[in-house]
Amino acid sequence: MPTVNDTVWREQDTTPAAIEAALRELLIERHAESEFYVPARVLNLVCIVEREWSGEIANRLRAVGRFHPSRTIVCSVSPRRTTLDAIATVAASADPEAGSLALTRETVVIDIGSRHIPHLDTIIDPLVVTDLATMVWAPHGHWDAVEALRQISQIVLLDSVDDPDVAGALRRATGLLEDRNVVDLAWIRSAPWRERIAAIFDSPHRRTELGMIRGLELRHHPYSGAAALLLCGWLTSRLDWEPAPLTLPEPGRATGTVVGPDGKVDITLQSVPLDVPGLSGITLTMEDGGSLSLERGRGGLRATRRGPAGDERSWTLLGASRGEGGILGEGIRQALMRDQIYGPALRATAGLLA
Repeated sequence: MPTVNDTVWREQDTTPAAIEAALRELLIERHAESEFYVPARVLNLVCIVEREWSGEIANRLRAVGRFHPSRTIVCSVSPRRTTLDAIATVAASADPEAGSLALTRETVVIDIGSRHIPHLDTIIDPLVVTDLATMVWAPHGHWDAVEALRQISQIVLLDSVDDPDVAGALRRATGLLEDRNVVDLAWIRSAPWRERIAAIFDSPHRRTELGMIRGLELRHHPYSGAAALLLCGWLTSRLDWEPAPLTLPEPGRATGTVVGPDGKVDITLQSVPLDVPGLSGITLTMEDGGSLSLERGRGGLRATRRGPAGDERSWTLLGASRGEGGILGEGIRQALMRDQIYGPALRATAGLLA
């Protein structure tokens, strides 16, 4: 791994204009060091975080590897602060190879107060790289800041799993999707499950079984209800089931019935003890009494197909989790690629919550 060094500027009681000027000077300074230094120009990322938790977010961003944004602007919120303090850095390879370009990436950390949030666009607008897409991420729930940046952002990064109000989080994502691209880390985490379910029914002679599904049970960690609902919404949208509200007969359990082109489908979402957050398993029950189950296990998902007569076959679908650094990196990567499946799945999920 190449050595990385930073050029740093900092100032207390500063202004957006001063920060922007400092960034320009830092970039000029880096280019003067070597003609092979070139600014990365793909994506702006604006993070709004609580000051006391800003270190955690910084660690998560450091783990995204090659998917790091071109310019990252972190707004660190302290409720009573009245002035702006800022640190700007331009990171680059310490020893760029002659004849090859070395990308530089800029990071700005601004200490702001709650009073600045309603007018955050006036602070951020001079600092984003013009003509690049801008993604906003508020991991600590500063949705007023996300709203304040509506006019200068095109993408919202969120994680529906982080919100204890699962229904509220998914409805918020639905609203945001009306005028901005939404990248939901809860949706990205479900990708291995969606890929493997789709692969099982990929062959033509298996696709007819999709119309025979009469029961769907999803098992999940108690804190991962949003991920389970999104997976349920994905199946609902892809199989043309008509969404209907789920009920909560007891804590940790949601049930309901949807209507598909070939009949009714009973749905159960059940929270189960699990060492780590996420989905635990899924069972699809067929019209003839057979079933297909996927269970979380070492190295991948354990699949079990049970026939109507009780005969059973099991196998392992290989695959590994990306880890949280990989999930966040994938979320940043997907910022410029609107997921055509997520929107219909999210709207179907909203129908399950109505």
